[in-house]
Amino acid sequence: MSNLSETLPVVDLDVFLSEEESSQRVQEECKKAAVALITYGALLVHDSRVSEEDNDSFLDLVEDYFAQPPEELKKDERPDISYQVGVTLENTEKPKCAVDEPCLDVIARLDPEERPLDISGNYPDPKCRFFWKMGTLPPYETQYPALNAPNVIPQAPIFKDNWQPVMEKWGKSMKDSVENIAEMTAIGLGLPRETIKDAGKYGPHLLGPTASDLAKYRKKNTILAGFHTDLNCLTIHGRSRYPGLHIWARNTGKRIPVRFPPTGRYLLIQAGKQIEHLTGGLIKAGFHEVVVNGATVETIAKRKLSHPDRPCIRISSTFFWHLSSDYDLAPLPSLVERAKTFKTVPGAVLEGSYHPMKVGQQVQNELKHIALMA
Repeated sequence: MSNLSETLPVVDLDVFLSEEESSQRVQEECKKAAVALITYGALLVHDSRVSEEDNDSFLDLVEDYFAQPPEELKKDERPDISYQVGVTLENTEKPKCAVDEPCLDVIARLDPEERPLDISGNYPDPKCRFFWKMGTLPPYETQYPALNAPNVIPQAPIFKDNWQPVMEKWGKSMKDSVENIAEMTAIGLGLPRETIKDAGKYGPHLLGPTASDLAKYRKKNTILAGFHTDLNCLTIHGRSRYPGLHIWARNTGKRIPVRFPPTGRYLLIQAGKQIEHLTGGLIKAGFHEVVVNGATVETIAKRKLSHPDRPCIRISSTFFWHLSSDYDLAPLPSLVERAKTFKTVPGAVLEGSYHPMKVGQQVQNELKHIALMA
């Protein structure tokens, strides 16, 4: 079993934030970020601004929220706008890879010991989710209003005063980190610093914790979120209280259980479909799944003893950073040739597949695949 920090490069944001862009150390860290995303589709980031206390407050709040009865949760559902704010209840979202031929081909080419748990039944994931918008509204009329809808504050009175401040505080920490990584990646790719960040200036960014009821779904090898990639640009994960996230680093073919160092201010970044499209496939979206594995089962037993009064719910501390919905998404010309010469793994999407389109259209196409949009 691989240790994440031994497998993925660790990018130090503290260096980037404390020195001039032209300094050798900053240039080296930026190159490391770009190479990590090209090679692995993922990286670990060290950011001293990140507070474990803020993450704990966030996890406590979201655990309490999802401990409510389903009829209470359902009040915060917005299926009319494809669940892009508010709650999504369990058994709603389907893993795209269950019916996507290129994705199934990726799975088939993995060594049997390294494959994800079987999703061929195309069953919906037994997870809930809450989307809290963290974007800046565009100063123009967007073509995609449903993707830029106002936030939902839970109706239950106990969340009236603390929901927004807790979500905003932890969300801002994640957003700051991922936007700095966007800047570093651009520099490392030989682009102007603001290239990727500006493309996401009015993105409908989402603090999107998922919740899995481990009192109900606690059997080993239960799929909580089936094998998939993320549709957005960059995804950033904080520490969860329960293990279960597996990632597949590009070109390794190995399933890596995500285990954050026990202490320290680390976050995990994964590439999504938008940055894959923007770079013409030079950077590929990272595959991952969430399952009940042996470490999950052990943690359930330990927390039952150490925190007997807390809900047994696995919360993912996840933030989805998007490009702006009205941005014209097309491969950047300076990266297309590099993408063509990069070693292509069997079953990979070819450069010609990255047709120009609005980001909002790309998002809508992906939402239809995962059963969140009709």
